[in-house]
Amino acid sequence: GGIEPMYARFFAFISLFAFGMLTLVISDNLLLLFIGWEIMGLCSYLLIGFWYGKPSARDAMIKAFMTTRVGDVFMLLGLAYLYSVTGTLSYREILFNEHVLEMLANSPSVIPALSTAGLIGLLLFIGTIGKSAQWPLHVWLPDAMEGPTPVSAMIHAATMVSAGVYLIVRFFPLITAGWHEGGPLTPTMLVISFIGAFTALFAATIALAQNDIKRVLAYSTISQLGYMVAAVGIGAFVAAAFHLITHAFFKALLFLGSGSVIHGVEHGVQHTNEHIDAQDMFNMGGLRKKMPITFATFLIGGLALSGFPLITAGFWSKDEILADAFANGHLAVFITLALAAFLTAFYTMRQITLTFLGDARTKAAEHAHESVWTMTLPLIVLSFFAIAAGWVGIPEEFPAIGGLIPNWFHGFISGSLLEHPQAIAFNPVPLLVSIGVALGGLLLGWLVYRRVPAGGEDPVKKPLGPIYSVLRNKYYFDELYSAVIVRPAYWLAETVVYRWMDRGVIDGFLHWVARTVLRIGDFLRNFIDLPIVNGAGDFVGEGVKKTGKTFRVIQTGRVQEYLIIGMVFAGIVLSYILILRP
Repeated sequence: GGIEPMYARFFAFISLFAFGMLTLVISDNLLLLFIGWEIMGLCSYLLIGFWYGKPSARDAMIKAFMTTRVGDVFMLLGLAYLYSVTGTLSYREILFNEHVLEMLANSPSVIPALSTAGLIGLLLFIGTIGKSAQWPLHVWLPDAMEGPTPVSAMIHAATMVSAGVYLIVRFFPLITAGWHEGGPLTPTMLVISFIGAFTALFAATIALAQNDIKRVLAYSTISQLGYMVAAVGIGAFVAAAFHLITHAFFKALLFLGSGSVIHGVEHGVQHTNEHIDAQDMFNMGGLRKKMPITFATFLIGGLALSGFPLITAGFWSKDEILADAFANGHLAVFITLALAAFLTAFYTMRQITLTFLGDARTKAAEHAHESVWTMTLPLIVLSFFAIAAGWVGIPEEFPAIGGLIPNWFHGFISGSLLEHPQAIAFNPVPLLVSIGVALGGLLLGWLVYRRVPAGGEDPVKKPLGPIYSVLRNKYYFDELYSAVIVRPAYWLAETVVYRWMDRGVIDGFLHWVARTVLRIGDFLRNFIDLPIVNGAGDFVGEGVKKTGKTFRVIQTGRVQEYLIIGMVFAGIVLSYILILRP
């Protein structure tokens, strides 16, 4: 019972997934990228439903597949449109070719307000909305947590969901065609920055009211992806790529840490036979004594996520996005993201406090134990990067420590653009805001959640009132989609497609064919088979029978009569011989 059944299947899917991801990143044209994109979509589906015995996992896998497919259809349209306009899908021909970009930026598209580049960028961005779980296609990612925890860590935190952001970062020249640094945003960029900033705040608010340790992280991932998308939307190319990389480290760390926690609590559950949900944070508490390594690494990951100043990687990348938004005067984006950052720090501290601090709230949590070294070693490695990954992108202008480590990342990533973006001048305002929201959120989270009794409810439930239940139910998005899309789809399938199309048209046609064939058969039988074919055969038979009947009279069975007949015949023959012959 030590090893998970279906062990091999898991690694087969993970390897196929890695193949798809590498294909996506290494490809030098959009078509190959799309192939890698779809392979990942498939593996995501297979891995979310890995424990296919659980109905919730089955529902989640179908939901994830269908939701991302919506985005992919539009992405494919964008791909086809790009190909029909330029005749190529190669990055080199499109993204590094000023003539093509100018042509795309200046030619009008089907939609009046957009240039061709704008429309293509928008269509490709819808693919990103699906893959990176942005609002309004964000519903699949939290449900994807039904899969095994390593899947959540690798696919739904670090790699696959970032692929959507990778796509718009890669196609940055196309999306921003016709925009100059410091100038007004193009319509496409406005849409992108709005959706990104909105998602960042939207998902952060939902995360406040989730109790499942992995679901909090899922909404947090959506929120951080919103950050990156918003950064691309305001033209902060480097900041978006930087945040993508640092986020991959600390979010994978948090997911693996949560897996370790769940593992420990499940061990406690088996020990005490309590019937509780091992993923519910309100069933935990006091785990820092039981699981010191997990606690230390989880704390580092949590601080990186909330952007703890100066030491963690999350601070440098998040601060760079805020600084970019502030420097270029996109105040709406700046304020939204700052608010989201505050909530991020708050729900992160809520998670750490409920899980590790205080006293154990259940028997199972008391009996939890530290996971084996194979589970804690990756945590230690990742926690190193969750701090160190930020050092490569410290701005040169930064007071005191700027320039100690060269801003290697900026130069490294700028090589994928035609003209290098300028580094922005240092400004204390976004820095202070960034530090303020991070520390303020962490402090508030600790104050609110440090004393939650066993079986106690969420302390923010009372003050928030009805808002809390709205957040707890994810703004009722699942119910909305169920009512607006899923039920009508079922109704359509039941009535129009099944009753009318399938029964009426298709089956109707088949039945008509069958009836016609029957009619033709009847005609052939009654007018050809029976009278002519059977008639001939029957005629021969009947004729023979009639002959037999006629001649049966002489078969009487009396020997005397036979003798008389014999004598008569003999007489006839004799008279013929004697008389009739000359």
